[in-house]
Amino acid sequence: MAGGHDHLTVPTLSGWASLPAGTFVPGSEPSAAKVTGNTNGFAVPFDDQPIQGFSGIVKNRDGSFDVLSDNGYGNQANSGDFLLRIQRLTPAFATNTVDVVGGITLSDPSGKVPWALTRPDRVLTGADFDVESIVRAADGTYWIGDEFGPYLLHFDRAGRLLAAPIPLDGVVAPETAARTGVPATTNSSKGYEGLAAAPDGRYLYGLLEGTVNGDVAGRLRLNQFDLRTQRYTGKRYTYQLESPANAIGDAIAVDDNRFLIIERDNGQGATAVVKRIYLADKRDRNHDGLLDKTLVVDLMNIANPRHLGGFGDTFTFPFQTIEDVVVLGDNRIAVLNDNNFPFSTGRSATAADNNEWITIDLPKSYGVVANR
Repeated sequence: MAGGHDHLTVPTLSGWASLPAGTFVPGSEPSAAKVTGNTNGFAVPFDDQPIQGFSGIVKNRDGSFDVLSDNGYGNQANSGDFLLRIQRLTPAFATNTVDVVGGITLSDPSGKVPWALTRPDRVLTGADFDVESIVRAADGTYWIGDEFGPYLLHFDRAGRLLAAPIPLDGVVAPETAARTGVPATTNSSKGYEGLAAAPDGRYLYGLLEGTVNGDVAGRLRLNQFDLRTQRYTGKRYTYQLESPANAIGDAIAVDDNRFLIIERDNGQGATAVVKRIYLADKRDRNHDGLLDKTLVVDLMNIANPRHLGGFGDTFTFPFQTIEDVVVLGDNRIAVLNDNNFPFSTGRSATAADNNEWITIDLPKSYGVVANR
């Protein structure tokens, strides 16, 4: 096991780092001109683009990570000056810090999006797409899951869109309904929150955050997409939330059959209760038509014997939106929060949340191991 902790019997905090809420891309563009409400001490508009809202993560071989910032400030109307971006970050657990080492801004210079974009230069913004999940293919290109379609978006290594957005048959978000006139079949912000790549590189699995109209409440569709044909296969699995009021935060593949899935309630701080990671198995051994679920980590109850981060014996991750999980090594995972900057206040009711980055060592019995 990573770190040599074969004796562990419970999930245990093995690393903690934090990126301050007020971290910005230097020399970028102003942002948040249309943001209103309580900004927790941060004056708007910002002079630069914030590095925030982590909603998906990819591990790089050099120890850095590509981390996806989501659509900006919570809705289309106020996010037209938030530039969609993949941040390149490196955690430094020895100093409890996170280094920003680069990043790329997403764009559509070849005009692959067939409808009007917010900016004439075709740099993509939070008014165009709500990007929430990411994987990197074997050829180095990125596949990103969007919630406004929901769409699958394919970008090259420089962040340039390679093809028209790929819709999901039968699922229409309100944002697309408003543009096309086709009736919505799911609620806003309930598209592709999770996107997992099969270890063999053949398939993507996109997990919706919300239930499609007509489906049983709390049941989420996991759709298989063939990267060779760049089409959906029609094969679909079902994930059952513990409560219809919950949502998922991320989904990644562990092996050919199993996924790590973050499930959360909408609480933060004192109201945060359900912040969990499940191991979900598509083999459906009990034949109930649902992914088999096993609790891997209760993020509100993590052992912290070394008192990392200055916290006590029990570490909690009490954030409203926890949207990133990645396998680091044999039975070691990392988890990051989406701080919804400048709005979320999970650590303090009066201060905007930082982006926290934790690593957790798991008991061997979970069998969560690195596959790539």
